[in-house]
Amino acid sequence: MPITRFFVAFLVASLLSLGATAQTLIKRNIAYGNDEEQRFDVYAPDQARHAPVILLVHGGGWRWGDKDARRVLENKLSHWLPRGFAIVTVNYRLLPKARPLEQAQDLARALAAAQGMAASWGGDRQKFILMGHSAGAHLVALLAARPALAAAEGARPWLGSVLLDSAALNVPSLMASRHLPLFDRAFGSDPTYWQATSPYHQLSQRSAPILAVCSTQRTEACPQAREFVARAESFGTRAALLGQDLGHREINELLGTESQYTTAVDAFLRGLDVGVAQALK
Repeated sequence: MPITRFFVAFLVASLLSLGATAQTLIKRNIAYGNDEEQRFDVYAPDQARHAPVILLVHGGGWRWGDKDARRVLENKLSHWLPRGFAIVTVNYRLLPKARPLEQAQDLARALAAAQGMAASWGGDRQKFILMGHSAGAHLVALLAARPALAAAEGARPWLGSVLLDSAALNVPSLMASRHLPLFDRAFGSDPTYWQATSPYHQLSQRSAPILAVCSTQRTEACPQAREFVARAESFGTRAALLGQDLGHREINELLGTESQYTTAVDAFLRGLDVGVAQALK
């Protein structure tokens, strides 16, 4: 359900009570394409300069979900905004309007657009970090594996990628085993398409650092994440696996809370850039 103006005001007030900067700049529904779903929001500290930017990609089985979902935003905003980060949260065309490969292209367009206007709200186009949950993690992983997809849409290289509990990192393996119907809706029955949308199979070169977070409560999540991390490392990418004894939804909702989990993600972020490390002191 789209966020209400009341909730925006409530969220900002909550952030300020938690110690955020004196003003929080919010820009809503910035278009990066002609479709009504090709929109993103920006949250940034007022008077920010050269701020690192976390670009959030929601999940929802490639078919639903929204950039305004509280579980995508609340804890992440309260944690990273007071530390001087800007946060961009992205919508993209959903099934059946667009399939995963087209959704990844949407994400690339959104990244390019956000990088292009980052200076206008105090962000640094050189300091973007991609972070996605579930289906959003798959899309981020696909761009990490095939950076040419992003470059084709005008996006510049980013600092690193954080994958929050995707079970679709090896799509052919997933589709050849017992799986939920939502994967059939997303990937269909063509093995060629499976290969084209499989981050594991598309990964063929060194990329920006990758952190793959996985739920140890789900049998399929960590094995695929471990396999993807190992393949990334084989090409010289700095990649890490972070297993968490949390449910799939909790992996997303609890990031940003005071916890060892958030501390571990921040430790990965510190290693991406000197400016990011300074923000996370």
